[in-house]
Amino acid sequence: MTSPAVTVADLLNGRAEAFGLSIELLGGEQGTARIIASPHIQKTGLALAGFHEYLQPARMLVFGESEVRYIESLDHGSRLHVINAVFTHDIPCVMITGGWEPAPELLAASSNYGVPLLRTATATPVAIARIGAILDEALAVRKVIHGVLVDILGLGVLITGESGMGKSECALDLVVRGHRLVADDAVEVRRRGENELIGTCPELTRHHMEVRGLGVINIRDLFGVAATRLSKRVELVVQLERWDPSREYDRLGLDEKTYELFQVKVPVIHMPVAPGRSLAILVEVAARNQLLRSRGLNAARDLSLRLDRQLQDAEDDDDDGVAPGGVR
Repeated sequence: MTSPAVTVADLLNGRAEAFGLSIELLGGEQGTARIIASPHIQKTGLALAGFHEYLQPARMLVFGESEVRYIESLDHGSRLHVINAVFTHDIPCVMITGGWEPAPELLAASSNYGVPLLRTATATPVAIARIGAILDEALAVRKVIHGVLVDILGLGVLITGESGMGKSECALDLVVRGHRLVADDAVEVRRRGENELIGTCPELTRHHMEVRGLGVINIRDLFGVAATRLSKRVELVVQLERWDPSREYDRLGLDEKTYELFQVKVPVIHMPVAPGRSLAILVEVAARNQLLRSRGLNAARDLSLRLDRQLQDAEDDDDDGVAPGGVR
């Protein structure tokens, strides 16, 4: 499990541009290696009013129109006192939104303390939302899982299991059936927001698959661009297991089990592997069934309810003295 770090230089070197946010560096060039460790942006005018305890370390500080105008309203001595008090805290950088011109004292403090001073012409609410999205993406905790991730009918299915269980062969069958490969062998999973797991493939092995007997193949070259995708939300886990004749397997599917990663729970199916079983068809049916369940249609539950009603009706008929054939 890894926790990526983002520096101010990362924001300036194209990461923000990818989200439609143009940023320029006004001062504090020597501090661009400072690390931003939190995706949460702080915009606290209270810090300028002397309540410095509201400043959180390793979080970007944003100055909008109200903060810039407040600093401008102060005399030179008060400006120096307020700005120096802010810059002595452990903040990675300060960003001015709306394209406002910073006070000379702000520029000087940026250079003196080595805290980068950034500016964007984007309005404050939009800038904070985009910066938050950039940092959420970049700072998400990641874990590499041994498995295969496939997009089946729009559902992200993570296939896991021991080596040699047929995960790659199953994924290849699914690609032949028209589904899309995201990652083979190593799936990089990260959490986005509170309850989303996003899976992708490391750059080095993207679009490639290793199949025993064939070696390494390129799925995009063999089947076209439509057979692959860069990332997909993980919505179902299928865990392949060796068939154990002594084990009692779930025959109805009433038990809903989950796979937990980063405190996010995902439905999981434990699928026994045995000769003669078509894994690709079984995994595709599992995905179709999960899609129906997400829409409130549960075949196992509905069958169980009908059976319970039938048994209850039979008990009621017995209590009324009616024979099973309907003769009293």
